Amino acid sequence: MTLLSLTQLTASYGATQALFGVDLDIAAGEAVAMMGRNGMGKTTTVRCICRMMPAQGTLVFDGQDLSRLPSHRAARLGIGLVPEGRRCFRDLSVAENLVAAARPGAWHAGRVERLFPRLGERRRQRAASLSGGEQQMLAIGRALMTNPRMLILDEATEGLAPTVRAEIWAAIATLKADGMAMLVIDKSLKELRGACDRAVILERGRSVWAGPMRALTTQVANTHLGL
Repeated sequence: MTLLSLTQLTASYGATQALFGVDLDIAAGEAVAMMGRNGMGKTTTVRCICRMMPAQGTLVFDGQDLSRLPSHRAARLGIGLVPEGRRCFRDLSVAENLVAAARPGAWHAGRVERLFPRLGERRRQRAASLSGGEQQMLAIGRALMTNPRMLILDEATEGLAPTVRAEIWAAIATLKADGMAMLVIDKSLKELRGACDRAVILERGRSVWAGPMRALTTQVANTHLGL
């Protein structure tokens, strides 16, 4: 069953057009990588999905037209976002950050702490006192506490130490095994190959390649990603 469907999505920042035709679909339980060089429209696409900016084209989640919904109603449909830059509530504790976003469902604080044991060890600490990697774990945990049907991870491992990156990729693998639908934005092709079923590549605000991860050859990566 298709959960998210974008067809010929366009969007602008004022007079400057940023998206010129993005096509993307994600099935229930599927993990899709969205890739592209910096400035190619990945985060803008995420903002459109989460209704943080207006867009034109077809934008459907679970059969509902997202383009007609404000951001809070899109989130309540089951779209969970781990934004670029973490954006934790710095003055709240780990536990308070998790509770602030909680909605009823299978994900609760104890389950988040099992996924990221460091958060359990630091539940009373202010988010501002955590390391960058721990703040990223908290951002993921906070999104899971909304009990989403689909999780969007926007550069969730960017700038982190290798050991922390490995922990987060292991958590993504666990979520995939549990059947969580995901849109994963990252630059690490090696990890994306292991975590995702399919990929879509954006170039200058357009979808220029889509297919299963096994079809994302070195030639395709060199052509569109400069890897």
